[in-house]
Amino acid sequence: MTVGEGSQAPVPPRLRRDARRNRERLVEAAHAVFAEQGLEAPLDVIARRAGVGNATLYRHFPTRAALVDAVFRGQLAGTMEAGERARRAADAWAGLADYLDAVFATLAADRGTNDLMTTRLPDVETLDAVHAHNRETVDVLLERARAQGVVRADVTTEDLLFALAALGRAVPPLAAAAGPDAWRRPLALFLEGLRGPAAGPRPLPGRPLDEEELGQVLGEMGPHRARPTDGSTGGAAAGGTAST
Repeated sequence: MTVGEGSQAPVPPRLRRDARRNRERLVEAAHAVFAEQGLEAPLDVIARRAGVGNATLYRHFPTRAALVDAVFRGQLAGTMEAGERARRAADAWAGLADYLDAVFATLAADRGTNDLMTTRLPDVETLDAVHAHNRETVDVLLERARAQGVVRADVTTEDLLFALAALGRAVPPLAAAAGPDAWRRPLALFLEGLRGPAAGPRPLPGRPLDEEELGQVLGEMGPHRARPTDGSTGGAAAGGTAST
């Protein structure tokens, strides 16, 4: 799945043509700003990028969650499709590895998608569905992998989901420091730690980070990381109400 593709967010009926156009411009601008800065990006930056006033944004999207849902609705379907394919795989280990590869490719697409999938943002219906399906997929895959002896018997779904979220947060700075596929090596190392007695170790892909790259990654993961701006630092906090 490529972020930015997929079905458009549903538009409320009976909107005037100019209001419909403003809504579409806001969704497009929000996707671009969220991709650059993450889901906590200031909402007034999005309004300015769309060429409308703050009041217009708030009229269409009274909360940040409503705007996030409109931007990403239909765009995470690829993750759920990958989960269905993984559940059908005869080899449980291959199904798990392929599924996590698809998930991390999605996490690498942009900061907005990464924030959406590695954190909790309340009241986003699309995200709730994806998280529920992801948990169910991990449950199924782990149960089958334990039965086949290819995953440690003591690994739980919560173990896996926590570790994946923590590792997933590092994907954007990893890509910035060492290239778009830099996440493949730490993911492979993580998978090696899951292997059970029936699976042997495999070589890690890619190359390790050097000292300078590691410093860059850790710096970008901090709350002080530099962000592109459109000349404003205002806006509601993530998950907050987008109202004056």
